[in-house]
Amino acid sequence: MRPESLFPLFSPLENLKGVGPALIKTLKRLEINRVVDLLWHLPVGVAHFPLKPSLKACRTGESVALVVTVLNHEPPLQGRRKPYKVVCEMVGELLDLTFFNAYPKTLETRLPVGQKRLICGTLERFLNMWQMAHPERIAPAEVATYWQEKIPLYPLTAGFFQSQAQKLTQLALKRTPDLPEWIPPSYGEGWPKWRKALEAVHAPQSEAELHPHHPVRERLAFDELFADQLALGLVRRLQPHGKSIISKGILKDKILKAFGYPLTPGQAQALTEIEEDLASPTRMIRLLQGDVGSGKTLVAFLAIAHAIEAGYQAAFLVPTEILANQHAKTLIPLGQQAGIDVSLLTSRQKKKTALYDELNSGKIQLIVGTHALLQDTVQFSNLGLVVIDEQHRFGVDQRVNLTSKGEAVDVLVMTATPIPRTLRLTAYGDLEVSRIPDKPQGRKPIQTRVLGLNRLEEVSAGLKRLLDQGSKIYWVCPLVEESETLDLAAATDRYEHLKGLFGEEKVGLVHGQQKGDEKDSVMTSFKDGPCQVLVATTVIEVGIDVKAANVMIIEHAERFGLAQLHQLRGRVGRGDQESHCLLLYGYPISDIGKRRLQIMKETEDGFRIAEEDLALRGGGDILGTKQSGLPSYKLVDPFTCGPLLEKAYQAATHLLKEDPHLLSPQGQAARLLLYLFGQEKAVHLLTSG
Repeated sequence: MRPESLFPLFSPLENLKGVGPALIKTLKRLEINRVVDLLWHLPVGVAHFPLKPSLKACRTGESVALVVTVLNHEPPLQGRRKPYKVVCEMVGELLDLTFFNAYPKTLETRLPVGQKRLICGTLERFLNMWQMAHPERIAPAEVATYWQEKIPLYPLTAGFFQSQAQKLTQLALKRTPDLPEWIPPSYGEGWPKWRKALEAVHAPQSEAELHPHHPVRERLAFDELFADQLALGLVRRLQPHGKSIISKGILKDKILKAFGYPLTPGQAQALTEIEEDLASPTRMIRLLQGDVGSGKTLVAFLAIAHAIEAGYQAAFLVPTEILANQHAKTLIPLGQQAGIDVSLLTSRQKKKTALYDELNSGKIQLIVGTHALLQDTVQFSNLGLVVIDEQHRFGVDQRVNLTSKGEAVDVLVMTATPIPRTLRLTAYGDLEVSRIPDKPQGRKPIQTRVLGLNRLEEVSAGLKRLLDQGSKIYWVCPLVEESETLDLAAATDRYEHLKGLFGEEKVGLVHGQQKGDEKDSVMTSFKDGPCQVLVATTVIEVGIDVKAANVMIIEHAERFGLAQLHQLRGRVGRGDQESHCLLLYGYPISDIGKRRLQIMKETEDGFRIAEEDLALRGGGDILGTKQSGLPSYKLVDPFTCGPLLEKAYQAATHLLKEDPHLLSPQGQAARLLLYLFGQEKAVHLLTSG
């Protein structure tokens, strides 16, 4: 069964009527890039707008739908801060539509004088006149003949409105084909068919239908989990068996001598488990799980040295250029002392041809890089081991892409956030797990304090004493409604404030929208130069290693998830000096927010923090999930999906046992499911082997 039936869903957004370049740019902020992404953008609420026959049938404060006639437009007089008013009439009564910061030409087009329009919104009385501010929807009057009182409410961003979300979703649904069933019969009882489930999830009639355990939502979440578990199963089953990688440990000894510190018991145990896996003829796919600062990178490098000594090349895949550069700066000197040729590859590098040739010839033994490693132009002479850092940032597809560049490549994936078993299964299937529970010798506890933002002046004044003592300080600005624009504004404001206090030379700013060269320059100044205060968004959360940094200030800490706070705090306390973390909270603060900050104050144990995080969030509060070590799902709530995940795992195992190559009608349908959720490489494994 070929994926041509899915082509209408995979087409770009500009194929939908009314979508232009500006809207495409706006939708990218919501990770909506193709038609299918609109289907995965699920409602978060239900609005009730009953259609009323007249204004006499309405009450103040009521949400309604009305068919009105537009009488005239009354723009505010120049220089006066008053709203733009559109006067309408309905069955002999007047109604004012008011708009603040309005675009007159747009309103004249949407509400032409003399025409009838259907409008939705909340009615108010002002100076004994009916008034509706910023109607939720404006539509042609004929829409009233097939009006649905209850309409879905979608997550929005600046420049994207409910009416657009509702219209575009309906256009996407019209393009959605009927697909054959891929769920094995005994696993899908009580659930609607896929197409029916999609239609229903975008037409909720009550708040109950928004719950993750509603049959419609469960069906669609199961599909996503089923696709993931099928892909993981195919990767495990259809890739070739492994090869034995054995070395005498000569390179390992050289690296440890150059490093200057012995391994902790936890590091030594994890390395033993990895080396045993590598020596086994069974292909290794192992998760190295360790807390912030536990020394996972050293363990990974020693495993890489083991493979290199046995005659193989290795690749170290990381999610960001900052982290790639940092790993390269750490590993290249260690590699030189051990006689290992280590190189760096990022998308910003120029003149890569020589590097590609050296990789292809086997001269480069370890390549550290970002997504640039996944390009077809990157080929190896004898790739034997792939290490993937922060695996949750990469999909199964990307893992398969890189490991397919060698024969029976062993895989070591790492995460800095400890993950409870159910969530680990969500992210990694049934991988073998090594855990580093301890931290390197000499690390001192991080002193954590919690203060209200009303003491901000006091905190800023206290920084001067720390700067005089030579401290290096992170100041992380808040996560605001998941808006990069607002995040950046907050960081920029704080940067200007601190620059005014301490001078431009001592304060730097880093955020995700900077060009790579600018970001590198600021980071270098913070690590080795005069910059002592680094103001940043959460771009610094993962992997930044400045040993001299000993103070972390997190503004509006109550807006972050526990796991994210733990990651951020882990940026300090990496040297032998005493370190501090200051959590600043705003008002009002919820009970959950208070509990989060209290847990951070009580413990540095990442495993306890992970369990507390899961318990606190339950199914509702998903603040901070994007960076918390969890996989990024479209339809699944990772905090309530445990039973559904087990069911998907069992269904995938059952289907692959009955039909290993997915050749039956149900298996063919499952191939469509894999395409639907972007698991093309898993399908490629079937067709190529």
